Amino acid sequence: MSELRGFYPEIEAYDSGWLDVGDGHEIYWERSGTKGAKPAVFLHGGPGGGFSPLHRQLFDPQAYDVLLFDQRGCGKSRPLAELEANTTWHLVDDIERLREMVGVDSWQVFGGSWGSTLALAYAQKHPQRVSELIVRGIYTLTMREMDWYYQYGVSEMFPEKWDAFISLIPEVERDNLMAAYHRRLTGENVAERYKAAKAWSLWEGETITLLPHAYNSAHFAEDEFAYAFARIENHFFMHGGWLEEGQLLREAGKLAGIPGAIIHGRYDMPCPASTAYALSKAWPDAEFHLIEGAGHAFDEPGILDALIRATDKFAGRGA
Repeated sequence: MSELRGFYPEIEAYDSGWLDVGDGHEIYWERSGTKGAKPAVFLHGGPGGGFSPLHRQLFDPQAYDVLLFDQRGCGKSRPLAELEANTTWHLVDDIERLREMVGVDSWQVFGGSWGSTLALAYAQKHPQRVSELIVRGIYTLTMREMDWYYQYGVSEMFPEKWDAFISLIPEVERDNLMAAYHRRLTGENVAERYKAAKAWSLWEGETITLLPHAYNSAHFAEDEFAYAFARIENHFFMHGGWLEEGQLLREAGKLAGIPGAIIHGRYDMPCPASTAYALSKAWPDAEFHLIEGAGHAFDEPGILDALIRATDKFAGRGA
């Protein structure tokens, strides 16, 4: 068996800035790798998660010119945690603005978790702008998927963490936990917003890996991160991502002719593997990799190996 691939070495961005996308939003972007090399755009998770320096290391810096950006309201984008004019289709338009800024006709689109949702939405609206599509931890924002994670399903796998998640919510409101959290995350009481944000964020941070991960627990509990992450994620999920139910799988035929890779952990708790399998059936141009012994996080060994091999392959650097 071949050795598992890992991250490329640490690399600094060679350019960065903010792009005014209107509606009072400025999004932070940066580029890394080799200017003028194979263009790619990285779409982070959440919604509201922001990107990290580690994400630069998913691409061979000699082969790629990668644009990474913090989506509206999160990371270094401004204003923080803003919900107005912050929808899936605003973000799809932002990706197009960034492509035009870079000055390329098409680029590789790479998205994980919520980033896979956004990548699919973008690719289905602008298929001619996508040279390849790499998606990981597939999520299509159906009620079935959201109920699995926020109502009943994952609750049975992590009972002690679920207990902490629901402890803020009175029993009379627990029939719709997303709505109960929405009231608290958008209410007038700022202290209650932060308390709810931390509980929402920790539920995700502590259930995305196959084994406990101390960094995730600490990072997802940070006040500023949790506040933007929880408010934006809950806002998107309450509105079903501004997608019709089942839209992304139903319209997967629009991806025909786009080469790609679907990479998913067998034991991914937030995003059931059945969704990734269904996407593989609807989009046969993509290679499907169901990774054994892995959860949801992009840096779990088997998932990371498959991601690096995919970016290498599309850069002509590996089989």
